[in-house]
Amino acid sequence: MQDTRALALTFEVSGLPPVKTEALSIFAAGHRQATRVRTLLQAALAAAQRTGWTPLPGPIEVDLVLRCPPGHRTSDASTLLGGVCAVLQDKKRVSSIGLAHLGVLVDVALFDDDRQIRRLSYHEEPAEDFSYQVRVAAAPNGV
Repeated sequence: MQDTRALALTFEVSGLPPVKTEALSIFAAGHRQATRVRTLLQAALAAAQRTGWTPLPGPIEVDLVLRCPPGHRTSDASTLLGGVCAVLQDKKRVSSIGLAHLGVLVDVALFDDDRQIRRLSYHEEPAEDFSYQVRVAAAPNGV
């Protein structure tokens, strides 16, 4: 039987991505990134449902395109990529904190673990309003 699983998923999100800048988990209830985390999870859930996406178990690549008004960059690339990747991986790894406040969004995962990442890319595009695009794909063999 042929595997018909999608090997790439791309979706758009309004606003700014979550950033990972401190030891406190961005999943903690009341964290200052909570709104951004929920927005990203909702967009990922909608894209996954629309395409029938299932989390990728093997090597992956993640691309992030930030659209922002010129001169209004909010964070560095590493904290933006870290936040997005933390949110999109399987959250069962952070079971040391309560995740009930996320409701059904706790189950949204585009891949199992960020250790699967073999390639990251980030770039910025000028825009009037903040938004971003995320692409998660299976990495080609040999990467």
